Amino acid sequence: MAALAGLMQEDALASDPLMHRARRIAPKARSVIFLYMSGGVSHVDSFDHKPMLKRFEGKPMPGAVRKTQFNNNGTVQPSHWDFKPYGQSGIEVSDLFPQVGGVVDELCMIRSMTAKFSEHAQGNFFMHTGFPFLGYPSAGAWTSYGLGTESRDLPGYVVLQSGGAATPHGGVGLFSNGFLPAQHQASIVKADDAEAIVNIRPGESPSIQRKRLDFIGAMDRRFIKATQNDMHVEAAIRNYEMAWRMQSAVPELCDIEGETEATKKLYGLDDSEPKKAAYARQCLLARRLVERGVRFIELSTLAYNLGGGNGANPWDHHSALNEGHGKMANQIDQPIAALIKDLRSRGLLDSTLIVWAGEFGRTPFAQGSNGRDHNPYGFTVWMAGGGVKGGHVYGATDEFGYTALENPTSVYDMWATVLYLMGIDHEQLTYRFSGRDLRLTDVHGNVLRDIIA
Repeated sequence: MAALAGLMQEDALASDPLMHRARRIAPKARSVIFLYMSGGVSHVDSFDHKPMLKRFEGKPMPGAVRKTQFNNNGTVQPSHWDFKPYGQSGIEVSDLFPQVGGVVDELCMIRSMTAKFSEHAQGNFFMHTGFPFLGYPSAGAWTSYGLGTESRDLPGYVVLQSGGAATPHGGVGLFSNGFLPAQHQASIVKADDAEAIVNIRPGESPSIQRKRLDFIGAMDRRFIKATQNDMHVEAAIRNYEMAWRMQSAVPELCDIEGETEATKKLYGLDDSEPKKAAYARQCLLARRLVERGVRFIELSTLAYNLGGGNGANPWDHHSALNEGHGKMANQIDQPIAALIKDLRSRGLLDSTLIVWAGEFGRTPFAQGSNGRDHNPYGFTVWMAGGGVKGGHVYGATDEFGYTALENPTSVYDMWATVLYLMGIDHEQLTYRFSGRDLRLTDVHGNVLRDIIA
């Protein structure tokens, strides 16, 4: 029966004009949770231990130093936190992330990520869309276009915010459908607001709403014939229908009263630090969205306005890195570890791919006296679940953590691998626009087969 249902769903997608019809690969994952660390986490203070920094502390950086965002480059600065091995794999994680360290055997560390841009907006667009500017579809939109959603009542792509979290530099265009049909754009859900989405509460009775929607639908169907079945008009019609169904689905999603107290405590919803509790709610809702069949879920961190790490770029500590990174790590460490444990305990981790990444890393030398500048030349991202090797390290930066040396990896490679694990050949997932077959990975990208279980 499951095989028959899968074939029926595949046949339905193949005949849907708003979906991509490329041949699919046997998937290892059904959903993606994108833990986005806007601002740029210091890899040398978190997941990439570099003892050489201590040996060269206070000395000029040996070798050539590229221009940085502010060019206020100081001397070599060691990690502000100690590292220690965790788990059976013995992978080293700093004291910033003791609870994530406790699940390190589920993680696949990629310590050789690179990016092309060292400015936040360009870096955010590049990490989300494969291009450094507005107008291109986000990875979540491409995933929705390629696979659709398994939920009838929720969109395929959801961005979670809470506690006043801001959209990263670049704005909501980071979550755009670009030139893809409009049904593939993200819906932003404010997890702790009375109205998680504006106007989600009906302003009139269901019967009147239904009549209004049917009338609009009839007018739209007449119009769509005049446009020779334009897919973008069809996408708008589907969005109306989805909005109708979301009026009941979104409040039900956000109502966590049915969760056990043990589960809430696991995530940290009872924590006295409000930003940590707010991020914990996002992590819990991410699991609930996975359970409801949503394909791509992105989470948003919250800022403390320290050292340059403001609303749109909370991890951007050009100064006060010790205090700023310390607060940010405390905010996310327990909730993320809990998400991994909870998915594992419910049998969902193997079919859910978690991706942890920011737009770049940070320099091994100081900016001023106690900060770090942007470093796109070599940094760490990690994945968990969804068909990747747990307790595994791929690639390496040099002995200072400045440049990727072993298996340099690109954002294109990362998304090619994510799509592959979701059952899509990234080279086939294309859309004809302005006379060109465009894709998330542009003309680049290789699947990182060495990290696949």
